[in-house]
Amino acid sequence: MNRSIPGLKISKAIPGFLQYKSAEALSPSTLESYRKHLEQWFAYLGDKDVKKITPQEIRAYLVWLQTEYKPHRFGGNEQRLSPKTVHNVWISLSAFFSWANREFNFPSPMKMVPRPKFEVALIEPFTKEEIEVLLTACDYSHEAKTERRRKFVMRRFTAYRDRAVILFLLDTGLRSSELCALKIGDVDQKTGKVTIKHGATGGAKGKKGRVVYMGKSTRRALWRYLATREDADDSETSLFLGKFYRPLNKGVLRQLLARLGDKAKVVKVHPHRFRHTFAITYLRSNGDLFTLKALLGHSSLDMVQHYARIAQVDIEAAHRRASPADNWHL
Repeated sequence: MNRSIPGLKISKAIPGFLQYKSAEALSPSTLESYRKHLEQWFAYLGDKDVKKITPQEIRAYLVWLQTEYKPHRFGGNEQRLSPKTVHNVWISLSAFFSWANREFNFPSPMKMVPRPKFEVALIEPFTKEEIEVLLTACDYSHEAKTERRRKFVMRRFTAYRDRAVILFLLDTGLRSSELCALKIGDVDQKTGKVTIKHGATGGAKGKKGRVVYMGKSTRRALWRYLATREDADDSETSLFLGKFYRPLNKGVLRQLLARLGDKAKVVKVHPHRFRHTFAITYLRSNGDLFTLKALLGHSSLDMVQHYARIAQVDIEAAHRRASPADNWHL
């Protein structure tokens, strides 16, 4: 057991914890989540001695997040944090104090702080009509009104890119990190094969690479977008670019989709909803659970079975069709 030290301030402990977690080869998004939650907690509590932090102080902070804290969001939305987000903060604090306990034998106040409860958010896939109006919103700007001219609309500069992004997300079920990490060379436009690379550079959760596919409509939209790019023959260039020809990142992607949703009057337009829509539509189109698990990059069938319940798919029948022991008459 490690010997305790006299004192360790939060400001010094957080970098040490993040270095420890980085050595565990966690994903960049997980590390960023830890950093964000702990630095926000530090700003609230001040630079206290880690060993002296009490369960009451942790509980007070979680209550403050739920009742008083107003996050700064895109578009001026000041809605309170969701119960799921507060739960994630609890997880980050729990990981931090578990590390402090292992490294320095500090007592963990989290043992006396109950895990915040939350209800699993209802999964609502997009309808065909919602996707159609989102695609229409990609094409033209809001109607302009002037005193001397008639009302008019203009084709948006990013129309081809935005249509390709929507269809790509819908057709492949990729996570936002995976989409943003794609290079032009990762996509075979002739076959529709898309390679998600292993490791953090591929953006895959758990750093597990895989292969997915896109259909003809998506391939056509992607070809049209890349036809506007002078660097379309550079296999190492990012597939989707934002402003100033910088690679698209998760934050910009969320803002892009939120703006299109506002324009099309479609609510809850975010990257993961396209993933949900892909999964549920795939199952309703007689796709099997085990192939869907591989396409989504899940390590277990738990989430896939959740999609199956929403899609009202007979899980028993799906397994019966896929069972090697039965199908091989063993």
